[in-house]
Amino acid sequence: MNDIFIEDCRQMIQCPSESGHEKAAADLAKTVMERLGYDRVWIDRVGNVLGLIKGKGPGTILLEGHLDTVGIGNRDDWRFDPHGAIIDNGRIYGRGTSDMKCALMAMIYGAADLIPRKDDLCGDIVVAGVVCEEEFEGVAQGVILDQIKPDLVIIGEASELAVKIGQRGRAEVVVVTHGKSAHSSNPSAGINAVKKMTRLLLEIEALTLPSDIFLGSAIIEVTDIHSEPYPGSSVIPSLCRASLDRRLLPGETEASILNPIREIIQRLKSKDPDFSAEVFLARPNRSATPVKPFKPNAFSRPGGFPLRKNSSKKPCAHWETPAWPKRSPITVFARMEARVQAPGTFPPWVSDLPGKTLPMWWMSMWRSTN
Repeated sequence: MNDIFIEDCRQMIQCPSESGHEKAAADLAKTVMERLGYDRVWIDRVGNVLGLIKGKGPGTILLEGHLDTVGIGNRDDWRFDPHGAIIDNGRIYGRGTSDMKCALMAMIYGAADLIPRKDDLCGDIVVAGVVCEEEFEGVAQGVILDQIKPDLVIIGEASELAVKIGQRGRAEVVVVTHGKSAHSSNPSAGINAVKKMTRLLLEIEALTLPSDIFLGSAIIEVTDIHSEPYPGSSVIPSLCRASLDRRLLPGETEASILNPIREIIQRLKSKDPDFSAEVFLARPNRSATPVKPFKPNAFSRPGGFPLRKNSSKKPCAHWETPAWPKRSPITVFARMEARVQAPGTFPPWVSDLPGKTLPMWWMSMWRSTN
């Protein structure tokens, strides 16, 4: 089975799947889940692929990874064919190897290992391959959450084989500077919006951001910049717009995200009468609430996968596969589960989570090179 698993990983990498072009990868994942005996496999209306293993209870665990990748960039920069899935010195090389096609395939196989014992499961397992995560993170995932309403979500992103039990939230911040167009041969007649943006971004970069003992520091990073008119040959730009990726910590609000930048804008205005700028969230109607953090000791109890309740305090089933290498995806996955959940019940805090704010663990299931 190990050789078959590796070959399925390689076939997944050999399916180019930049965001918006995931059909071949989704079809392959569907074929593998059907071959492994999932109870139901389907591709939803936006192209996500889902596989269900039906247990005997009301709970649902979602194992999720994304099908799409970023582009390959300059082909000449690659040591190996980015879609060749070449194995060299024990590693698979290719676009999406670690982010995150092999992890998704590992979850497909890891969950399938429980199919012969699914009557002992106290809930369902759903494995999902998500589309367009690289371009529109969370949008296609929301379609999945609407379909299956999971109690727990496990994300298979690479983490150097460490179990991650929380993540920062995210907001997309937009800053816009305004100027005045003029011919570039007479710059004093205009106000250069790009130069104003340069000053603003330097001030933003110097901000002191909050920090959390569990999640680390908040982050703000410029990801896109655009000026108008474009192209601006011989024209002083009258507008400049920049997008910033702001990673959030518990307790942060829209005001705590935007007010420090508003203060910078006011300070620059007081020094430069020609300075004009604004800041806002790119999606003001979407929640930027970060994932609820969890106390590390809540995950320190011994046990196994949440199985049907029994009178014993021992796990109903133990599904490590000792015959596989210790770093194999499935054994790593099994050990991760043993740390997450005591046997027999879902954690009591699941019912306390508001709306779709779900606990998310990030784990690595396959050590390879992207």
